[in-house]
Amino acid sequence: MNVELKKELPTYQEQQDFYIKLRSKITEYVQSKSGKAGKLTPYLLFAPDLFHLLVKSMFDDRIDAKSKTLVGSGILYFITPVDILPEGLIGPGGFIDDIIVATFVVNMLLNKFSAEMIEEHWAGDDKLLNVLKKVSETSDSLLGKLPTRSLLGRFIKTSKKDSIAKS
Repeated sequence: MNVELKKELPTYQEQQDFYIKLRSKITEYVQSKSGKAGKLTPYLLFAPDLFHLLVKSMFDDRIDAKSKTLVGSGILYFITPVDILPEGLIGPGGFIDDIIVATFVVNMLLNKFSAEMIEEHWAGDDKLLNVLKKVSETSDSLLGKLPTRSLLGRFIKTSKKDSIAKS
């Protein structure tokens, strides 16, 4: 299957600006009264760091073009205002689907490249593999609670099947 991006990736500066805005928005939310009460709060803090890892991976010459297409799709999913759980409508909790998609992309990278290489791009406080494990363990239960779980579940299942077929 030949996949190409239909939209140009934002410039590196635009991606960095998005990362800074995202980190600020989520930090403010987590520190607010409503953010502290949320069960998903610990996961929301992974969003900016997963985004950062995807951006840095795009500029890593050791990652092949085919893998970068998948990475670029993950970046565009973060940046595009229209997604399964739009942040504009439901606030920072809308980043849960972005986190799940990014985790899927990073797991695909880890299946192809060494953990050490991918971790070079990780800016998070927790170890990358620990974060991925936490998100992966809870993503099925999170998907089960989302009203749009079938759409996101289909996306992930289709992407998994495509990546397995290509292997």
